[in-house]
Amino acid sequence: MRAVVNRPRNLIAGLIIFLGAVATVPAHAQCEAKNDAFQSGEHVMYDLYFNWKFIWVKAGIASLTTNATMYDQKPAWRMNLLALGSKRADFFFKMRDTLTCVMGEKLEPRYFRKAAEEGKRYTVDEAWFSYKDGVCYCDQKRSFPWEGEVQTDSASDSRCIYDMLSILAQARSYDPSDYKKGDKILFPMATGRKVEEQTLIYRGMENVKAENGITYRCLVFSFVEYDKKGKEKEVITFYISDDKNHLPVRLDMYLNFGSAKAFLNDVKGNRHPMTSIVEKD
Repeated sequence: MRAVVNRPRNLIAGLIIFLGAVATVPAHAQCEAKNDAFQSGEHVMYDLYFNWKFIWVKAGIASLTTNATMYDQKPAWRMNLLALGSKRADFFFKMRDTLTCVMGEKLEPRYFRKAAEEGKRYTVDEAWFSYKDGVCYCDQKRSFPWEGEVQTDSASDSRCIYDMLSILAQARSYDPSDYKKGDKILFPMATGRKVEEQTLIYRGMENVKAENGITYRCLVFSFVEYDKKGKEKEVITFYISDDKNHLPVRLDMYLNFGSAKAFLNDVKGNRHPMTSIVEKD
């Protein structure tokens, strides 16, 4: 079967950008990374907002949890991202999303699943990742349970192919000390129909006040797309805490139906002190 991941044009997909039978061969080194950012038991909460005709509406909440687990009889990481829209927000856009990814101990993608009820559409995406002779293979399946339709696809790459959550997990352990404004980070990611090249651009540093009243020193990244003429289009702006946790503090998302924001509300079980804190109310 062939897996899938949604193009990051909806709210929950933005909140992340930065279980099946999987082959038992070891992952090639291009997908492996050392986890320096999180530990088992980390729990992060976010408040979500939509902008509707110049009015900001509280859209709901999201939670990101990470725990140690076993997969294919080997130590692994399991990351879950849940997003629940409020009843008030349902009037504008209904959202009930559940994302799960499983990664090996060295953060190599193994499995991804996204069940999403967004507006009038309900889809279930799955992705399986395997590795052989230095090549990453991604088998994908998208199901439309209400219509009884199934779409499949497969891809391979000499580089690592990511899903929405595994790229976030790996990016949190990157060392940004050598980043310069304008630096581009390219990576392939399963998008729901096929594997596509994605681009992050480092924008510099900025102090950002979160929903919990705390101001954090943040690294700023832009997720961008390019039209046929090569013109750059901002899709998501990420504000990441400038400390060893590298937690998303705020996300600004530019959607087909408007704009949205996600604000850090609370974090528990973080591996490192939040040394990025600049000020508390």
